[in-house]
Amino acid sequence: MIDPDSEQFLAHVRLACMPGLGSRLRKMLLQKFGSPEGVFAASPAELRQVGRMGKQLTDLMAEEAGISAAQAVVAQCQRDAIGILLEGEEGYPGLLARIPDPPHLLFVRGSLLPCDALAVAVVGARHATAYGLKVAEQLGEGLSRAGYTVVSGLARGIDAAAHKGALAAGGRTIAVLGSGVLNIYPPEHDRLAAQVAEHGAVISEAPPLLPPFPGAFPQRNRIVAGLSLGTVVVQASDRSGALITARLALEQGRDVFAVPGPIDCRLSQGCHDLIRDGATLVGRVDDILEELGPLFETAVSSAGQSVQHPAELQLDETERRVLDGVGPAGSSTATNIDDVVAACGLETSRVLATLSVLEMRRLVRRVPGNRVQRT
Repeated sequence: MIDPDSEQFLAHVRLACMPGLGSRLRKMLLQKFGSPEGVFAASPAELRQVGRMGKQLTDLMAEEAGISAAQAVVAQCQRDAIGILLEGEEGYPGLLARIPDPPHLLFVRGSLLPCDALAVAVVGARHATAYGLKVAEQLGEGLSRAGYTVVSGLARGIDAAAHKGALAAGGRTIAVLGSGVLNIYPPEHDRLAAQVAEHGAVISEAPPLLPPFPGAFPQRNRIVAGLSLGTVVVQASDRSGALITARLALEQGRDVFAVPGPIDCRLSQGCHDLIRDGATLVGRVDDILEELGPLFETAVSSAGQSVQHPAELQLDETERRVLDGVGPAGSSTATNIDDVVAACGLETSRVLATLSVLEMRRLVRRVPGNRVQRT
C-alpha cells in the first residue's frame, strides 16, 4: 500500500492528472519506465520514443508546475473527503482492472465496496421518452432489489432515471463522470450526485474540479462498462453514446442487453440494431439476471454471502442450502448426492428437485457416479 503522503503517491497523482495524456499512452509510459517516478526521470528524448509523445507533451512533463498542481489536487481531496484509488492498490475495482486500459487512478466521492463487483450498467439517451424513463427507473429499482449495484453516467434522461430507481429501492449506485467529482455535469444533477455519493459513489479519473469536455465522455463510457458485469441500453439513436458503451462492453467481454421499443421511434433504432447483432432482448429484470455469466472471481454480496455466479442472488433459502451442500463457492470438487442430502438435512426428493432447479440455472452440473458439482 503506497503512503498517501509519500512522493511516490504524489508522482502517481501527477501522472494521472497530466493534461493531454490519455490512458493508453500513460500505460505505455509505465510499461517502459516502470513507475511514475521513472517516467518523470526520463529525458525528453527517451519519452519521445514512446507512442505519440510529442515535444509539447514531453516539455509539459518536465515543468515543475506539475508537482504543485498534483499537491493542490491531493490537498483538495483531503479537504473534501474525496478518496484516491490507485490501480493495483487495495480497494480498486477488480472488474475495472481487467479492461485493456483501466484508469491509473480514480477520484471517489462516497465509497466503493466489495459488493459493487456485482454491478450492472443501465445507459441510454439523454432526450429519452416517458416510456424510456419509466423502463430505466424500473430496471434500476429491480436490479437493486435483486442485490446488484447500478452503474450509470449521471447524464440527463436514462442515466438519471436508472440512478433514481436504484435509490428508490434503497440499493447502491455508482455514477461515473466525464468531469471532476466536484464539478457535476449537468449542474441540475448536483443533488442527485450527493444522493448517489451517500448510497454508493460518484467517481471520475479526472481531477476533482475539471470541467466537462466532449472527449471525456467516450473515455468515461469505458469505465461505466468496465465496472459492470453487463450493460443494458434502454433507448439509443443510431449515433448515441450509449452504443459506444455497449461496444466497449463487448470488447471487454461483458454481456450486452437492449430494451426494444416502438419501431417508429428514432430512439428505438440503436437498441433494435443491438438485438439484431446478438444483444439479449430485455422485457423485464429477470431477462438480465438469467443471462449474466459467471463471475471472474468469487464476490461478496451486500448480504455478506460469497457469490460465484450472479444467479446465486436469486436463490431462496432452500436453494441456497442445497447449493452450499454441493460445495463452497469456487469449489470444483464433485460431491455425491447422498452427501448433499446429508449436509442439507432435507428430504431426498426435495434435494433432487432443488438440484434440478440449480442445474437449469447453470449453477451446478451432474457428473458420472451420482455426483454433482458447482459450475
